[in-house]
Parts: sequence; C-alpha cells; structure tokens
Amino acid sequence: MASRKAKITKRIVDAVPPGQTVWDTDIAGFAIRCQRQSKTYSLKTRIAGRQRWFTIGKHGAPWNPATARAEALSILAEIGQGKDPATKRDGASKEPDVQMLIERYLTEEIFSKKKPATQTQYEGCLRRLANPIIGKLKARHVSFADVAALHHKLRDHPYQANRTVAVLSAMFSWAELVGLRERGTNPAKGIRKFKEKQHDRFLSADELGNLGQAFEGLLKSKEINFFAIAAIRLLIFSGARKSEILSLQWEYIDFEGARLLLPDSKTGKKMVQLSAPALEVLSTIPRLAGNPHVIVGKNDGAHLVNLHKPWKRICAAAGIENVRVHDLRHSFASVAASGGATLQIVGKLLGHTQIATTERYSHLAEDPIKQANEEVGQKIAAMMRGKKAEIVQLKKGV
Repeated sequence: MASRKAKITKRIVDAVPPGQTVWDTDIAGFAIRCQRQSKTYSLKTRIAGRQRWFTIGKHGAPWNPATARAEALSILAEIGQGKDPATKRDGASKEPDVQMLIERYLTEEIFSKKKPATQTQYEGCLRRLANPIIGKLKARHVSFADVAALHHKLRDHPYQANRTVAVLSAMFSWAELVGLRERGTNPAKGIRKFKEKQHDRFLSADELGNLGQAFEGLLKSKEINFFAIAAIRLLIFSGARKSEILSLQWEYIDFEGARLLLPDSKTGKKMVQLSAPALEVLSTIPRLAGNPHVIVGKNDGAHLVNLHKPWKRICAAAGIENVRVHDLRHSFASVAASGGATLQIVGKLLGHTQIATTERYSHLAEDPIKQANEEVGQKIAAMMRGKKAEIVQLKKGV
C-alpha cells in the first residue's frame, strides 16, 4: 500500500485515494488508510518493545480528524502511564470471543500486511458474513460443527461460503500461532466446499468488432471519459488485471522493450508484454503534470478508481450483454489459446504463478491440436489411397 506524510485534516482525508495510507506529521503512528471506498483511522505504536496496531474507527460519525486525533493521544497517554490499551480494546481475557479475534486478526495481520483488495475480501468475509453467525462464540471453543453450520447457512451463495471458510481457516491458524487456540485444532479445516459455477464468458470475434466500432463512436462524441476508454482498450490488448492498468504509472512503462515492469501486483513483481496495438493506445494518452498515473482520476495526483459505469455504457453502445470488465482478461487468454499458444505460454502472458490457474483455458488450447490432428489424418488417408495429387494439395494447403 502506498503511503505519504501530511497533517491529517478533513481536506487530506477527503482526497486520500484508494490504496494509500497518510501518516500524520504531528502524532507519530497516527494514520488514515483508504481501502477501496472506506477510510479508517488507526494508530501504530510500540508497547514493551512490541509493535501494536489500534484501529480507531472508520471516517464518519463519530470519527473525524479531530476526534480520531484525540483518541490517538488518549491511547498514547495510557501507554505513557504504563498501561496496555490493547488489553482493553482486544477484550484481553483468557477467553476472547470470535468478534474480538476478528478485530485483532484484521488489525495485526491483514490491514498491516495485505494488499487493499485482500483487505476488503477478508474484512467482508469476517465482519459481514462470519461475525453475525459465530461472533459471540468463544474463540478457543469454536468447533468444526460451528463452522460447518455457518458454511451451510451461506449455501445460497457458494462462492462467498467457500471464501469465508478459507478466510476463517487462515484466521484460526493465526490464532494458534499467537496462543489463542491450541495447535492443530483449526475448526475450519476439512469443510467440504460447495461446487461453484465458473463464469466463463469470452468475447467473440463479432463482439470484439462491435467494441472497436463503439470505441470510435464514443471517442468522437466524448460521451465517456477518455481515460476510461483508454483503460479498457489496454485491458483488451494486454490481458492485464484491472488493478494493474488503473494504478499504472508512466515510470513502469518500458517503451523500447515493449513491456510494463510492475513493481507490485497480485502475484508480486511482474512483467507484462505489450503488443503494437497496446503501445499505440499508450501513445494516445496525454501525460498530466503532477500526476504519475497513466489512467488519470478526478482527484489531483490520483488514478481512476471505477470502470463499472463507463463499461456498462460501452457494452450498451456495442450491443453486448453479460460481460464483466474481468472477462476482457479471459477473452485475451482465449484468443491466445485458440490461436495455438500452449497453456504454459498463456499462463506467462497472464502472470499466473501456477499452471492450475490456467487450466480453465485447456479446452480452447485443444482447437489447434484438433486441426493439426485432422490434417495429419487426411494426409495419411491420402497416402493409403495412393493419391499423390491429394498429398500435394494438402501440403500446399489447398
């Protein structure tokens, strides 16, 4: 997560973009952190040599720069008196409940170490889905049956149910490491996952053609933000993730090497190859003074955050339905796979770290194999019939 220093005021809080933390210049460790939408005040300090994080609260009543600053000073005052506010805030008894465990896990392990998208996912699974069901149970005594019942209760939404169990498993493993549960007692292990409906939506050649025409018309009419259209065109031509394109900075682009050198992505440091059409899109984008980002947002120095609305309008103009922005990445991969690229190459293009992630395109990679198999079979059949003319024609591709 990017960070900078400034005195935390309402103006600073309003302007902080997603994925950034602003550290206060007056109170050491006092910060405002913005995830995708919500903005949270926190304090990082040390107690008896151990680093501790305190989540003060989300921006909005009762928390604003003044009240959050006062709370930060109050916490520091308690520490100065030799007290440990963490024991009060974490309900530090020998038997904390799951709600207390969730807050401590998010504060100490997730908000301080994970990327914004992961933070949002973990927070949603734990606070919104798990806490209402098992939040009052004692963390040490949550059983397999408790987690299985939670999983079953979420059965109408298989993906969310499975992700919530996975996140709970990570949290309870952490609880074992910090002594809040006995080792080897993770109650979320062994839960049988629900079958998830995989969303395989690839744009056809006709749909890609319609998109191209829609872009031309929308650029001329200026109905949609230019940078939004540029972002979507880059997604189509690069196969990159939405977050990688939206947060792209000019310094990450190697024009001579025709590639993006991303210092950080979902899978860590990453290189994205750029085709000539992708480079052409980049050449049309103006650089704005004072903004390092390629896809510029509304706020000074920030990048565009949301493509949902412009994408819906583009789809309407192109006459295509049921396509998410993320499906542009799938479409890029499908064109590569059906064109003869091996799954290994497709995985490299997409930046996958495991071949299993690329397996969803295996049926597309079979198309050129089937074609080659058909050609071999036809040649052999012609040879067996002794028809040399047919063999010559097949060699020539007639």
